[in-house]
Amino acid sequence: MPFEGEHLLPGQLGHLFVIVAMVASLLATIGYVKASFVNDLLQKKQWVRFSRMAFLVQMAMGIGIFIVLLHICSNHYFEYLYAYKHSSKELEYKYLLACIWEDQSGSFLLWSLWHSVLGCVLIKKSKDWEAPVMSILSLAQFFLAVMLLGIYFFGVRIGNNPFALTRNEINGPIFSQPNYLNFIRDGVGLNILLRNYWMVIHPPILFLGFASTIVPFAYAYAGLQGKRFGDWVKPAISWTLFSACVLGVGIMMGGKWAYESLSFGGYWAWDPVENASLVPWLLLIAGLHTMVIYKATGYSLRTSYIFVLLSFIFILYSTFLTRTGILGDTSVHSFTEAGNAMYTLLLVFMAVFTLGSFALLAVKYKHIPAIHKEENIASREFWMFIGSLVVFITAIFIIAKTSLPVVNKIFGTKLAQPEELEFSYNKIVIFTAIIIGLLTAITQYLKYKSTPAAYYLKKLALPFALALGVTILIAFIYPIQYDKYGVMFLGVIYVALFATIYAAIANTAYIFTVLKGKLKAAGAAVAHLGFALMLVGMLIASGNKKTISDNRVTGINLRTGVDPVTKQQDNPMENLTLIRQVPTRMGPYEVTYVKDSLGHEKGRKFYQLLFEKKEPGSTNVSERFYLYPDVYLMKDNNMSSNPDTRMYASKDVFTYVTYALNDKGREDTSSFKIVEAAIGEKVFYSKGYIQLDTVISNPLSNKFNLPANGATLMAKISIIGKDSTRHSATPIIQVQANDVLYVDDTVYAENLYLKFAGVAEGKKIKIGIKESDKMIDYIALKAFIFPYINLVWVGLVIMALGLLLSLVRRLNLSKGYALAVLIVTGLALFYMFLFAN
Repeated sequence: MPFEGEHLLPGQLGHLFVIVAMVASLLATIGYVKASFVNDLLQKKQWVRFSRMAFLVQMAMGIGIFIVLLHICSNHYFEYLYAYKHSSKELEYKYLLACIWEDQSGSFLLWSLWHSVLGCVLIKKSKDWEAPVMSILSLAQFFLAVMLLGIYFFGVRIGNNPFALTRNEINGPIFSQPNYLNFIRDGVGLNILLRNYWMVIHPPILFLGFASTIVPFAYAYAGLQGKRFGDWVKPAISWTLFSACVLGVGIMMGGKWAYESLSFGGYWAWDPVENASLVPWLLLIAGLHTMVIYKATGYSLRTSYIFVLLSFIFILYSTFLTRTGILGDTSVHSFTEAGNAMYTLLLVFMAVFTLGSFALLAVKYKHIPAIHKEENIASREFWMFIGSLVVFITAIFIIAKTSLPVVNKIFGTKLAQPEELEFSYNKIVIFTAIIIGLLTAITQYLKYKSTPAAYYLKKLALPFALALGVTILIAFIYPIQYDKYGVMFLGVIYVALFATIYAAIANTAYIFTVLKGKLKAAGAAVAHLGFALMLVGMLIASGNKKTISDNRVTGINLRTGVDPVTKQQDNPMENLTLIRQVPTRMGPYEVTYVKDSLGHEKGRKFYQLLFEKKEPGSTNVSERFYLYPDVYLMKDNNMSSNPDTRMYASKDVFTYVTYALNDKGREDTSSFKIVEAAIGEKVFYSKGYIQLDTVISNPLSNKFNLPANGATLMAKISIIGKDSTRHSATPIIQVQANDVLYVDDTVYAENLYLKFAGVAEGKKIKIGIKESDKMIDYIALKAFIFPYINLVWVGLVIMALGLLLSLVRRLNLSKGYALAVLIVTGLALFYMFLFAN
């Protein structure tokens, strides 16, 4: 049957690009593998040339796939399931890119595109390492292309075709009609949680980090395959620095997105998706340090192999966890049910790289050079290795807890996560923070091989004393309030705070006292300083995070829903009820829910909240600002909330709406009752009475946006409720030549509408009184104060710059070029984390 209005050519072209990309990546893999094992130089060059051409073809096809997908989504071709599921006509143009990588296929495509970019760099720079390194990259590209294939093989669909037609994927009677597109008015649209500018920035950076982990892995493989057991470390270090920098920034960008867009009140929730990206980064950091040890002393080469191989393998494992739906019941993120074929395909992808690499490592293990002499306990390499081991153990602990659903699925068990999920992680990881803090403070001052005790004790004494003094000062002036788990855990927090402050001070001192301010050589110290500042910010922000939305002020108890982190019923006493236009005390602020307004997207509503800082009982306002948290209102009062934050140098005021009324089905059927009243006269209504205070002739029309011509009267009316609460209203009437304009006023706290209905006899006026039968307009608000949260973001920027400094030094870039790279990167990071949005 011919269907009307379909645009089939883009989809056919896109699917052709997928097939060509898959074939080209397979040919590139074969060619590079052949070149890796050929000894004849002429044949090697011929195979390399052939493989390069195949790789560039698959790269061009990948770019073509992306362009076609963007074309389909931007033009809202809903005949394609991809566009129907992820785009909509109301969607702002900037989110079209987010539509592409929201889907499973799009994220694989983004991953593949970054592999292509990295492959071009490797072709240009890797020299005699090209064949074995690119064979690994091309093999990964083949698997990623298969993920997009979507063809049936003996009745089983292999991969998910992003160009599948909606009528072939969804059963429905409209698809039996040739004009079915006339009935599809709009698409489902982007997930409401992803409608944030960070979703345009965060995924590309994160996936560049994911993609880049394959390069150190490939060099490690090349070292084993070519029996160049130690040579691979030198080129791999630079790539590991790059990967650690990009992946770390990408992860914390996700934290910033969560902080600004998710309503769990923070930047980290030990969510499985967060953990799945954190673990490879931890392994990269461990591998980076052991590679540095090997370059300096010859120790830890075997350990470097293990850490580097595992970092990419856990990227694959995290993909398996997050793209098969296996964690769907334990994560606040959205997941895609992959189906059995994709589930199996991801397992094969992971198994090929895991079993293949570790089988090769096992075969070659005895041939890998190793120094069997024990390191001196007073040497830098010894404590660097201990630190790497601690980071590795922490990574294994995190991934083991995260993998509990996988264990249940494999063994049929019903093991459950602990009720206090966050604490179950924090009580272990805080000891990691203590150890790593102390080691990053001390290790910089140690020398390789051996260090005289007098040397490093002298250097460390002053930073130690300063850190201890600062910690004691904090304990007295701004004590940590996190006593939920008892005094022992609070004591551990203080120890961790001391260790991280010590690390920050010691590394700062190292830069200026040992390195004499030479930043080119200070990459490691700067990175350690940034990491320490991040930890300090996390400890203080989490330890002194304060809920200021105390609902005992109003006494209105609302059932607000389930906390997205603890999975328990949210405490209604921590959700302040705000009645529209009624100022309510909240911590140091008086907050007024002023009004609401609709956003560009369907169902999105913004709530204007006025914050005024003043002493209780005083009218003097020392600070005034507005916040605009918003929600997506759906049927049955279901909603998704997006926070808004007031940022200061020393704190953030973080707010989000936990309950809002859905206006659907709430039509007002009440009508005005007209009464007459003189000045000073009272008129009763069901909840109290009103009193006409005065009538003002020709008030300032510009204040009320009234036309300049016409006679205008304004009534000043006091409203006194049964509970003696007082409100005021100023309804207006304006008589023009051929018309009468009424400007009604509303007292939301009393569900009362007042109209200046006209002038009566005997110096009286007519007042229209309407008591609405709609529910009183209110919202429930949750608000926190996060102290010194900006230390987290500033620390991240400093850590990233430290890693870049180390990378620049190892690449031997010219001073001007290196400075330009650092300045541009620093400004970009600073902008994204502090001034975006």
